[in-house]
Amino acid sequence: MTEPNAITKAALESGEPTFRKVGVGPWAEEHPDEARPSGAPFDDDLLDNGDTRNVLDRYRYWSVDAIRNDLDAHGRNGFEVAVENWTHDFNIGSIVRTANAFAAGAVHIVGPHKWNRKGALMTELYQHVEHHPSITSLVESIRQADSEEMPTRIIAIDNVPGSVAIESYDFPERCLMIFGAEGPGLSQKALDLADDVVYISQFGSVRSINAGAAAAVAMHAWVAQHMPVTAQ
Repeated sequence: MTEPNAITKAALESGEPTFRKVGVGPWAEEHPDEARPSGAPFDDDLLDNGDTRNVLDRYRYWSVDAIRNDLDAHGRNGFEVAVENWTHDFNIGSIVRTANAFAAGAVHIVGPHKWNRKGALMTELYQHVEHHPSITSLVESIRQADSEEMPTRIIAIDNVPGSVAIESYDFPERCLMIFGAEGPGLSQKALDLADDVVYISQFGSVRSINAGAAAAVAMHAWVAQHMPVTAQ
């Protein structure tokens, strides 16, 4: 039998890690002196068995529909994101999850209807996800829904000649960010239809970061410019 690596052996003997508890147990155990709630927004199964989902504490025991409706009622942000699905990219699920975290107005998936949901970790249930057969049809639908007072600016995220550094770019309140597939990046049609092309500055040896990471950086750049931040 092969001896474990010295670092692995020390790690196994360290007694670490100790993680904090995530989620809550059944309502009766967590709130023994309180009456059990019933009806909306609560979910009976979660009240009975506990809630270990990756949701904010204020949404504990809430049903999926109630959470989604509450996000809509309190107002999602003015940006939306789109991702090209021509290569069935595993990053799409990660982009959906990040879009939910930053309260994107919607996620648009361009290309084949089937997409890799693994990285989304069920957050697609709380997020508006729309499908389009092509970039052209996506942009047309965005333009048709636009208002004259605040049209949507189409922003392609890719490091191509003529693009603008994200660190110096002023994101408009109303915009659609388009991300490409891992490897080839955005299609030429997406670049042609964009109002602006923005790149994320990088300082190592690789040419690009993966699409999921790029989407997270870009969405947070919008949030940093438009959203008031309070201490946790």
